[in-house]
Amino acid sequence: MNRRPGCLEGLLRLFLIRAAYDWLQDRVGFGRGSCAGMGCGLILLFIMIVLVCGTCTGTDWFRLF
Repeated sequence: MNRRPGCLEGLLRLFLIRAAYDWLQDRVGFGRGSCAGMGCGLILLFIMIVLVCGTCTGTDWFRLF
């Protein structure tokens, strides 16, 4: 059986990703205001983009086979 997330589950995942992203950006990312925040901010941005694309398209990035 192919288990795909429903609409509410997808919206909840997007909300949790956004909340975690905002919290992390304030702690170690762009909101930090230092040079180290720039590097961590870009890494967090890339991870967030991968998670959002995976949630929107239903792709499981950790299951390759």
